[in-house]
Amino acid sequence: MFRIILILAFIAFSGYLLYPTWMDAGHQKSLSTLTGADSAKYYDDNEESIRDNREKRLKLGLDLQGGMYVTMEVDVIQLLEKLARNQDEILREILAETRNESKTSDESVLDIFGRKFDERNMRLSRYYGNIRDANSDVMTYLKDESEKAVERAVEIIRNRIDQYGVSEVSITRSGTRRIILELPGVSDEREVRGLIQETAQLEFKLLTDPQVYYSVLENIDKVLLGKTIDAAGGDSTLAAVDSAAAVAAADSADAAKRREDSLASATMTDEQRVEKFRQEHPFMALLIGTQSGYFATEEQKTRISNILNREDVRKVIPEDVSFAWGAKPITFDDGTQAFQLYSLKARPELTGEVITDARAQIDQGGLGANSVVTMQMDAEGSREWARVTGANVDKQIAIVLDNAVFSAPVVRQKIIGGNSQIDGMENMEEARLLEIVLKAGALPAPVEIIEERTVGPSLGEDSISKGVNSFAIGLILVLVFMVVYYQFGGVPADIAVMFNVVFILAILAGFRGTLTLPGIAGILLTVGMAVDANVLINERIREEFGAGKTMRAALEAGYSRAFPAIIDSNLTTLLTCLILYQFGSGPVQGFALTLMIGIVCSLFTAIIMTRVIFELTLDSSPNLVKLG
Repeated sequence: MFRIILILAFIAFSGYLLYPTWMDAGHQKSLSTLTGADSAKYYDDNEESIRDNREKRLKLGLDLQGGMYVTMEVDVIQLLEKLARNQDEILREILAETRNESKTSDESVLDIFGRKFDERNMRLSRYYGNIRDANSDVMTYLKDESEKAVERAVEIIRNRIDQYGVSEVSITRSGTRRIILELPGVSDEREVRGLIQETAQLEFKLLTDPQVYYSVLENIDKVLLGKTIDAAGGDSTLAAVDSAAAVAAADSADAAKRREDSLASATMTDEQRVEKFRQEHPFMALLIGTQSGYFATEEQKTRISNILNREDVRKVIPEDVSFAWGAKPITFDDGTQAFQLYSLKARPELTGEVITDARAQIDQGGLGANSVVTMQMDAEGSREWARVTGANVDKQIAIVLDNAVFSAPVVRQKIIGGNSQIDGMENMEEARLLEIVLKAGALPAPVEIIEERTVGPSLGEDSISKGVNSFAIGLILVLVFMVVYYQFGGVPADIAVMFNVVFILAILAGFRGTLTLPGIAGILLTVGMAVDANVLINERIREEFGAGKTMRAALEAGYSRAFPAIIDSNLTTLLTCLILYQFGSGPVQGFALTLMIGIVCSLFTAIIMTRVIFELTLDSSPNLVKLG
């Protein structure tokens, strides 16, 4: 009974995990058949379901869905040129030789560069570091700066792609200076190229006063409710009242209405109050209001951004006010993650061009060690920074990179000299991230696209069609063979193989995995191994039955004898998959992961599921059990 319950539980759980995939396919099919207003209405009516199911569905990889594959390379030569303390003809000659040799050599750029100095018997400290530093010390410094430059490039690109709205994006490093970007579903090559190569924009902006922020939110509510806003930002129904008597009458009417609302509110339940607030404030109801500001969950973030970009809404937002989201989510006590919506002055006080250096470090002052980030500005930036901080003590200044707020520290005092410290970091990792962001405004090394491939929709559909067809044909041939050769003995095997595939897809969906063509190959190989296990079991049962045992005794002995061989073959394959997954990359890892999941599912279906089917059939219809 326990095994039956276990099998039913696995089937039910698999259905639960694959349900979003089925629902998402239905939504996409409906949207593809609708156009214009019908499509927009369908999306509005089912927005929550579409978002939820799309997030939880079994995702398709770049090779199945189509999109863009981009390989970028950080120009380390230009980084070396910029880091040089002074430049002369010799350095330029070495850099040129390094660039030419790096085009045809697998040796790293820095190793070639260091070797050129050794061949000339020159010290690197002539151009980098301190004059007393050995070449090995300077090379360590240059490798560290090169590593940071690649990290900065990855951070900038990731930030921009996140804002671009591409889901399931993959950004990975390859070697010491290359970055591989996979963008499923993206076809606008020119837009993506501009997004990647555009110069990062780092700005320092003051936060608006809370009263101004709230007033703007109220005006947006009025726009969504269809009310007219006058030039001063008030309701036009009030603006039309211009006489003192009329104003007094209006105030009296408002006071009476507030009293009525207060009495009505006293008798409302919490749900009714929430619903009333949602009706009266359709925009603010999308936000989570706290003492720290206004926040929104990931699901509401896009909806709020769309509202803020509406033409009628933009008209009621003052020209000197802009909105920006926090770069990372905040986790509340109940586990909810949300992004803060900042209201900023539209004009930046300073831009990142004035920053000459930024470093994450541990501050030993105060009550304990805290992670902080210090930054240094040039002379012009220092003078302007002193003016800005002096005029805005106890106010917040946001650090904004590509319109995402990474930090909004409070100005404690006027900062003179251009040396500033940003505190409030949770840990050194966060401080290190902010250091990267601050330096991103003046990217020391350009990033060049060295390979760009667009996998068009036709190629994606073609790949899907071939993958599905090959899988279906292979599966049908195997199922037919098992029934023809083993008669009833093939039925449990066929059921086990089909549920094996279902379990693999469900686990992939449950872990938010991505199905690729190598993954389909892994599933096909799993099907073969699952059939092999069932063949072993059926042959052993045949042998025991042929030796004169009853079918029930033959079944017991057959499973016992087949078990060691099945475990041996699957265990060796599993170990091979672990090695492939550990040392492989990209498609190899996808293949190994799918095969590992398949092996575990195969053991469950071949050893437990088929045996339960055999035993239930023997109990109900013993004459039906035959193995050819």
